[in-house]
Amino acid sequence: MTEISVRKQTVSIVAAGFGQNFVLTTVSTFLLLYLVQYADISTAGIAVVTGIITVAKIADAVLDPVMGSIIDMTRTRWGKLRPYILFSALPVAVLSGLLFTVPDADEPLKLVYFGIAYLLWGIAYTVCDVPFWGLIGSAFVDPSARTRVIGFVRAFGAIALGLSTLGMPWIARALSFGSAETTAQGWSLAVFLTSILGMAVFLLAFFNARERQTTAVSMRLSFRQLFTTLAKNTPLLMVLLGSILGFGRFIVQAGGAVFVVIAYNSEGTFTLVGAAIIAGLVISSFATPALLRRWSGRTLVVASSLVAVVLYLGLFFAGFENLAVVLVFIFLTGLTLGIFLVVQATMIADSVDDVEKRLGVRNDGISFATLTFVSKIMNAVALLVFGVFIVAAGYENGVTVTPAMQGTVFASITLVPAISCLLSIVPFLFYRLGGKKEA
Repeated sequence: MTEISVRKQTVSIVAAGFGQNFVLTTVSTFLLLYLVQYADISTAGIAVVTGIITVAKIADAVLDPVMGSIIDMTRTRWGKLRPYILFSALPVAVLSGLLFTVPDADEPLKLVYFGIAYLLWGIAYTVCDVPFWGLIGSAFVDPSARTRVIGFVRAFGAIALGLSTLGMPWIARALSFGSAETTAQGWSLAVFLTSILGMAVFLLAFFNARERQTTAVSMRLSFRQLFTTLAKNTPLLMVLLGSILGFGRFIVQAGGAVFVVIAYNSEGTFTLVGAAIIAGLVISSFATPALLRRWSGRTLVVASSLVAVVLYLGLFFAGFENLAVVLVFIFLTGLTLGIFLVVQATMIADSVDDVEKRLGVRNDGISFATLTFVSKIMNAVALLVFGVFIVAAGYENGVTVTPAMQGTVFASITLVPAISCLLSIVPFLFYRLGGKKEA
């Protein structure tokens, strides 16, 4: 592979990740807000919604390894990964828009519509996400180059997160034609427009990236061989367990938009909170590849998790009354999250290389399916826990917010992440691959 082709693949994959992350961020960040504030789902309805999302995400996560296995058994002239990138882009774009187009009907019908749309969206997103991460591992043979690309993808994914968090409320407002306030229709149009554009950019990964050709890739693997190989990949299993236990890292993203409405009575304040965590994500995502040349991935994950525990506890005791203090803490937790996300993907890529060396099987599909698997489980548990706190607090659109309600929800985005990050350290202590990398 020439230097020019490496550069072209890098730019295309990073841009594709940017487009994909913009769509994912919009759905993850604003879906609950849309359902509560614009679709007028009640507290009881939100309990059902969080249940639907949790069940759908868990079912979808279970589908990930199956999807990964299907990918590893696929043989086409485009390779085993790229065809799925091509054919999943449009369904993801359309279904993302439909999630923000809940009909004006009785609440049971709204919930049925949402449940069907969310289930289909999750399946479509799995079909696009698993091969994308597998393509990163396959396209870049050199571990250092691959780590840099993962860092770039995570960093520009954070930038996409920022642009979505900061921009989507304004786009929805602009598309609420003829209204003095943002409308449900404005959100629907905004999500349809940005999702189509985002997934169009995602297609660059299909057109400008190429898969690695090895003897292991050319083998026809059975489901049994793939899952047996996965079960023997102890380092990968430690990453999966540590990641799931660290679900609390995602609670701010899952519930931050709702929390700022409860705490500050201002939907727009979330742009400041979002900007703080995104700034931390971007900085640490760019910096982590350099850190990995000095310290092992295990050292970075353990250290950053310990720091995160201290920060979340510090935020809890500082309280949310002073917004400037909250923003500082959120920025610092963003730094730790960025380190975790880059190292997590790098650890999985290293484990794929290790299995290929030991067992002669290169299973990019099923191995990187575990990355999307744990991400969905983490998001599902984070959303479920936040939803439980919302229900316990008794919050719904139009209720009078009390200090007790604010304190309950604040605990969900501080104490829960602190405990979660602490627990997640234990499995990572048993990860034995990936020492310091050379430049």
